Amino acid sequence: MFCRVRRVSHLSTWSPGTNHKRWKLGCLLPRCPKLSCRGTKMSAGQSQKVETWDKCTLQELKVPFARTEIGTFFQEQPRIGNQYLEDAFLQRYLKTRLPPQVLEKVSLDLERFGARVAAEIDALGHECELNPPALQHYDAWGRRVDHIVTCPAWKKMKEIAAEEGLIAEAYERRYSNWSRVYQVAKLYLYAPSAGLFTCPLAMTDGAAKVIESLGLSGPLAKAFGHLTSREPRKFWTSGQWMTERKGGSDVASGTESVAREQPDGTYCLYGFKWFTSATDSDMTLTLARIMDAQGRVEQGSRGLSLFFLEVRDKEGKLNGIEVQRLKEKLGTRQVPTAELLLDGAQAHRISAEGRGVASIANMLTITRIHNVISAVAGMRRMINLAREYASKRVVFGKLIKDHPLHMQTVARLEVETRGAFLMLMEIARLLGLEETKMASEQDLHLLRLLTPVAKLYTGKQAIAVISEGLECFGGQGYMEDTGLPVALRDAQGKLELASSISELESSVQLLQDALNRLGQFTQRVGSKGAVAMELAARDFAYTLARIYTGALLLEHAAGPDACSTDTYAAQRWCKQDLCPVDSEEKAGCYDAKAASRDISLVYERSPVLKGKL
Repeated sequence: MFCRVRRVSHLSTWSPGTNHKRWKLGCLLPRCPKLSCRGTKMSAGQSQKVETWDKCTLQELKVPFARTEIGTFFQEQPRIGNQYLEDAFLQRYLKTRLPPQVLEKVSLDLERFGARVAAEIDALGHECELNPPALQHYDAWGRRVDHIVTCPAWKKMKEIAAEEGLIAEAYERRYSNWSRVYQVAKLYLYAPSAGLFTCPLAMTDGAAKVIESLGLSGPLAKAFGHLTSREPRKFWTSGQWMTERKGGSDVASGTESVAREQPDGTYCLYGFKWFTSATDSDMTLTLARIMDAQGRVEQGSRGLSLFFLEVRDKEGKLNGIEVQRLKEKLGTRQVPTAELLLDGAQAHRISAEGRGVASIANMLTITRIHNVISAVAGMRRMINLAREYASKRVVFGKLIKDHPLHMQTVARLEVETRGAFLMLMEIARLLGLEETKMASEQDLHLLRLLTPVAKLYTGKQAIAVISEGLECFGGQGYMEDTGLPVALRDAQGKLELASSISELESSVQLLQDALNRLGQFTQRVGSKGAVAMELAARDFAYTLARIYTGALLLEHAAGPDACSTDTYAAQRWCKQDLCPVDSEEKAGCYDAKAASRDISLVYERSPVLKGKL
């Protein structure tokens, strides 16, 4: 046994001075009947023994891992810098696309904002991750309050969103059709550090889009002013409360909520919302079926209307809403998502009666684009951290950035991310044209087609890229306190210029071949019936994403400001199977026999189909 030492953190560097007295180390000596820490009269032999203990103790204090010391090696963590200044690809894209006068102003703001992300916002986002929301059902006096408690960092994120105009910028249209490109670029820098505050912003943007499309009058004008405000005290966020107990996207058959019209023209809503996004928001849009005087409702999509309601009344009390519980989710723990009972919530009908599904189409477009933003931004942030870490981590005698196999892996992730980024910005460009009435019919068709395709494809890409990216950090990539795992838990006309550049010629040919294969496939599959078309749907979407992304990469590589890395990225992208739907179809994956074999494979020995297979 050793005597207690009040503080040991300084001992590994302590050394005795010239006036050192032996009794100061007495507390480090072993207890025994003949030698105590308080000092006793010692014989010559005992004194010599103490001297020996002094030397042993001092030697022990210099040994790594002694007491509170844990060795001499500490790995320097990767740190984010100004994500705008460090993203050469983003800067080249903006330089290529934006008019010079717009580019100058946008670049200055993005550089300033990139610095704020690194210096302030990133830490707030981490705090949101560490302090998820909680639900307080009752106050100290037993009254039902259903108060969703969020951390100060979450509230600060709302202020920053207003100050930075993360929603307002798209609707002020200071830069005409380029306003959306600017807003998306800013959100792209913001998303990985936002602590998932991008979720309420997505719903807010979607609600503003719906309201603008329906016309700004009455209570909608007031709501739109709040949603697009730059003043923190005035700024509102919106929820999106569509999903009920049946879940899924089939709201036509899944919505049971009903609405009773009141004498003043408002409605009272009754129903159970199973998954409400951004439940702590100020307002929301939701679907319900209007009841007639006999209490009857029309089923199907034609019976659904769209309603707007404020979450709290003028006194700050919930507007006929009971919060049943917060949802426990895989990831996105920072966002308060809840099950709600609507018990007479006062609301305004904002769509034509029975036109609710059609009216939320704009909201779905915007929220899908926000999904793409988060996916692509997450990929970019993971690569930026991985390359920063590779310049600090030494293994087998050299930095891991000097190991070719490691850099090959990161380069593959970079190609995926660049392709996804160009798809995102292409959608932003098309949306900007649509919102300023400058889009052609083909632009509108492309926007409608590419938005769901990009959401699907980049969502899958993000999981693959971020998962692989985590491995770039070794075991640390899977430790929660590093903050890294949270990232895992949210054409043809473009080829003309590229085909004239020798370095891109073979890649253009690969893309043209893929387009031809896709055209031939669509002719064949039409004659094979509904089963074949259903089986091919996902691969068809992947094919569209790969071909169009390849075209965007080639277009960018052929631009006047392109560099050798742009060429290499386009070449690398086009070497993969650009038309997987054709390959799978030729392998027999879409015929009726394949559907039967899939069932046999999945349910082999299962009691579900016992005796049927």
